[in-house]
Amino acid sequence: MVAVATNRPSCAAAAFARGRSLPVAELSQRSFASAEERDIAMRDFFRRQHVQLVIDAGYDRIHTRPFLDAFEGRIINVHPSLLPMFAGGMDAIEQALESGLKFTGATVHVVTAELDGGPILLQDSVPIVDGDTVETLRARVHEVEHRILPEGVRIMEATLADRSSIR
Repeated sequence: MVAVATNRPSCAAAAFARGRSLPVAELSQRSFASAEERDIAMRDFFRRQHVQLVIDAGYDRIHTRPFLDAFEGRIINVHPSLLPMFAGGMDAIEQALESGLKFTGATVHVVTAELDGGPILLQDSVPIVDGDTVETLRARVHEVEHRILPEGVRIMEATLADRSSIR
């Protein structure tokens, strides 16, 4: 990890970065006239920090073209469902619980302009059990997210290393 950008300055990733004296950009949407302006600021911050791979973990905003274009093929996201189920929103766990399904899960995928539609790197399932609440199911989904996200990062690092060795 070389830097953290967040729209929530009190998030765990920002605290982690500050504790290690890593650069942190606080990019609350209220500070910008548009999402595109926010993304340009984040793009420029990451470029100054020489970021090679962007990891959206808990980031609850949709990237715009300036950011997507700058880091094309180098942004991954962890989503709290087995995509393509319950794509496109922040309420995937609630949707899964209300769906009547017996399972849900988490997905690590490459971010593209198609919301939650990029190539899937990893998925793992979580049972939905009788008596589950949003909180109990969210806790189990988060356990899976915390396990598969580092593996997704390793996959992307290897992919990016392969790409650079071909050039």
